[in-house]
Amino acid sequence: MNAMDVALICKALGDSNRLEIVQMLSDGEKCGCKLLERFEITQPTLSHHMKILVGCGLVNDRKEEKWHHYSLNCETLMNYKPVSYTHLTLPTKRIV
Repeated sequence: MNAMDVALICKALGDSNRLEIVQMLSDGEKCGCKLLERFEITQPTLSHHMKILVGCGLVNDRKEEKWHHYSLNCETLMNYKPVSYTHLTLPTKRIV
């Protein structure tokens, strides 16, 4: 995972709705209709959020008839966790 991948994931998680969606998906796969029930957003807005989460690789999407089902991409999450910290440089001196 390179710096651009990490930046896309950070940007995706920078929205509170998307962060809550990821939290909801941590319990397992959810239908888009269940996600809509939780949030006071329109279906096109949910689609926009999911496009971003799927696009950065955090979420998998599968279509069953007219509904999309979403789940976390565990491989991306496992790769992101250790990499995200390597892109941070801590100051060597304490700032007063």
